Amino acid sequence: MSKMDVTRRGVLKTGAVAGGGLMLPTYLRAAGHEGFTNAPTGSTVTLGFNVPQTGPYADEGADELRAYELAVEHLNGGGDGGMLNTFSSKALEGNGILGKKVEYVTGDTQTKSDAARASAKSMIEKDGAVMITGGSSSGVAVAVQGLCQEAGVIFMAGLTHSNDTTGKDKKANGFRHFFNGYMSGAALAPVLADVYGTDRKAYHLTADYTWGWTQQESIAAATEALGWETVNNVLTPLAATDFSSYIAPVLNSGADVLVLNHYGGNMVNSLTNAVQFGLREKEINGKNFEIVVPLFSRLMARGAGANIKGILGSTNWHWSLQDEGTKTFVKSFGTKYGFPPSQAAHTCYVQTLLYADAVARAGSFNPCAVVEALEGFEFDGLGNGPTLYRAEDHQCFKDVLVVRGKENPTSEFDLLEVVQVTPRAQVEYAPDHPMFAGGALGTCNPGA
Repeated sequence: MSKMDVTRRGVLKTGAVAGGGLMLPTYLRAAGHEGFTNAPTGSTVTLGFNVPQTGPYADEGADELRAYELAVEHLNGGGDGGMLNTFSSKALEGNGILGKKVEYVTGDTQTKSDAARASAKSMIEKDGAVMITGGSSSGVAVAVQGLCQEAGVIFMAGLTHSNDTTGKDKKANGFRHFFNGYMSGAALAPVLADVYGTDRKAYHLTADYTWGWTQQESIAAATEALGWETVNNVLTPLAATDFSSYIAPVLNSGADVLVLNHYGGNMVNSLTNAVQFGLREKEINGKNFEIVVPLFSRLMARGAGANIKGILGSTNWHWSLQDEGTKTFVKSFGTKYGFPPSQAAHTCYVQTLLYADAVARAGSFNPCAVVEALEGFEFDGLGNGPTLYRAEDHQCFKDVLVVRGKENPTSEFDLLEVVQVTPRAQVEYAPDHPMFAGGALGTCNPGA
């Protein structure tokens, strides 16, 4: 990939190969549809990659950025083309997007909503980004999605699992490929009941922000429907690094399951503290004490080490899947970086391709054209099986994986095993489901 100029923030823009564009569809040539925020006028188009480069989710952010760089390379015709070769849509030709070479700028969300909004705002106003994507926190996703709606650019959410992102805080300019808390509960609860029984008492530790709240609500509702009792739910600050004071009360609570509604470094630390307290060796209520991590990632498993063995959770995607899209992406990513991608990398790579494909199919970068192209779009070949971008809320629906920490891993990357591929039908819900109530999708904003 050839090196281009350096942006105002010193971020390298990369790309190759430019080409011709496509005619603007008739309906977009109508009055009021031609002008939009950061409409590309030259031979390039700029995307904004806003990821946590510092903070508790920095590992996910680093892998997201790797995936974005790989997506740009493939869009511009470099490398082996990756999942452009397996994607069911064939609108992308490896000549950029609508013949414009793809360049990018990056920002650090710091896993803080205010910092993420400021970073995204700068990329839109000063760097001319026509689309913003990224993040590993639902608080960040909700904040940046709102900003993009106001600014008139598309937001392709990265790793965000809160129900609210496509629930009460959904926006017409925002789209989520990643699954959510409700889907985790729907996929995971039946497996938990089958493995641990239906007579269980659960104690929840929950990250104190939108993701933690909605995941806890989802897991509690799904497990209680199968017979479990929720004995307590304690909120923990996102900035916490030592969870000992939160783990100690679990021992006297009568609970025989600890549910860690934590992610990234928070989960690594809270799980480590729980193991140090000897919870996994305890017998409570005549049952072996169990720990559940509803939202897993390979990066978290690596950080937790041996503590992750045997622990059940859910995930959006895993590099060990054997479909052609996954195998192709793992090969491309592994060739470039020397190790397999995480689920954060996968969803960010896919979101970039989905945006570019929507622009190509619409024949325009106009965000309202992109919205129309993505709403109700059904596709395959990107690693999750047949997938739908639902028009009513811009949530992707696809199969969900239930995974477990491997007892005998063969490498630092072979830490999770897929226990069950939960079919899409089991995790679907109506757009007006109570957990997603409130707020309105609204209408697309093309901006300027």
